[in-house]
Amino acid sequence: MTSTAVFNELAGVFVSIGVGGAAIAVLCALIAMIALIRDSEGVVGGAIAGWIVGTMLSAAAVFAHNWMPTLVSGIALVVALTAGGIVRAIVVGRPARPVVAVRPAEAAAPAKPAKPVVVDAPRQPAFEVPRAAFDAG
Repeated sequence: MTSTAVFNELAGVFVSIGVGGAAIAVLCALIAMIALIRDSEGVVGGAIAGWIVGTMLSAAAVFAHNWMPTLVSGIALVVALTAGGIVRAIVVGRPARPVVAVRPAEAAAPAKPAKPVVVDAPRQPAFEVPRAAFDAG
């Protein structure tokens, strides 16, 4: 078997591994997008770690001159993070700060007197070692 024949046999395996890796990367990118929308930083980090593994697997298809799985996995993360950030900004928004009106009677009310702090004397130990035990030494 020549090296060209071996390469042609392995090309099919490399493309299959690359497509599987791209599928893993796209799935992890979607998980990262959902976690970003829900503000779960730990899940976003885990999903991006899974995306890195999927992208590395998708790079196996490059050996068969097939760049499509690698491009799909790279574009998937960019789109997922961009869409997740935009949706989070829209959904969360900033709620209006409620205005609290203070009545004049409550504003002038005196504070409650502080409770005095009582400090207890130091407690004696429950068991005391006789001095003779140290002198015998």
